[in-house]
Amino acid sequence: MESSRKNNSAVQGASAQQARDASSSADSKAAPSRLHSFIVRAGFGIAYAAIFIACLLLGVVPTAAFVAVMSWFCCFEFYRMMRLDGKVPNEILGLTAAVLFPLSALGESVLLTATLFILILSVGMWYLYSPRTRIADVAVTIFGPLYTGFMLSAIVLTRASIPGLAGALLSIGICASLWVSDSFAYMVGSRFGKHKMAPKISPNKTWEGFAGSIGGSLIIWFILYATGIYKLNIPMTLLCGVAVAILGVFGDLIESRIKRGVGVKDSGNLIPGHGGMLDRSDSLIFGCITAHLILTIGGIL
Repeated sequence: MESSRKNNSAVQGASAQQARDASSSADSKAAPSRLHSFIVRAGFGIAYAAIFIACLLLGVVPTAAFVAVMSWFCCFEFYRMMRLDGKVPNEILGLTAAVLFPLSALGESVLLTATLFILILSVGMWYLYSPRTRIADVAVTIFGPLYTGFMLSAIVLTRASIPGLAGALLSIGICASLWVSDSFAYMVGSRFGKHKMAPKISPNKTWEGFAGSIGGSLIIWFILYATGIYKLNIPMTLLCGVAVAILGVFGDLIESRIKRGVGVKDSGNLIPGHGGMLDRSDSLIFGCITAHLILTIGGIL
């Protein structure tokens, strides 16, 4: 009996040791994997930002071209998710409009209105002559380019509002305020986050991270104020910093709601480590147009 207990103890000890060895081996393999994922994510994120900033510096036309490409990918990914939800959008009409919105922002404001009119008219005619088309298909066809190309055209409008380097730096600052806001939200939320902001939509978002996002945005906006290039005062700087951050967060939440509704983690896999273009642009979609409207109404642009 004693011998049997010793044998069982020996077996249990060996099993425990094997479990510890297996856990140690898994941890040792996971560490390089996490490092590799971080390097990939950081590398592609830097490359994306560098190309974006280069286009903003090169001028209005390169900016419009880059935003048009962004809009096409964002709208394509949106339609992909809608197909998973059983909708059948007219991709030819929608993707064409998504590209045309940023390009039409290069001209007079009437071009944006004309593009919107042509989109709705074209989709209406498609609905009229396509008996199998449902009103839900019409709705997502129109919403796709409005959600992407129309909203993102604010980047082009802002870049075109102030000529030269000053316009480029302001546009870069607006985008940077949203990128830094996202980074601060993650850093503060992962370290101090306890109170969930929208647990059913985005479980990782917390009110602490939300506060961090506003702080990150304000840093960039006060840098823009400190340059003295623009007619920014402190109240306007505070308004822009807070409003842009808030709308950027809600842009992220809106896209998260869309993804959760169709049961996907990412909108696509275009950018390794980041998901799709829509994942990368969700905060820009609402943040940039918010900045453009505030600066225009406030007489800065």
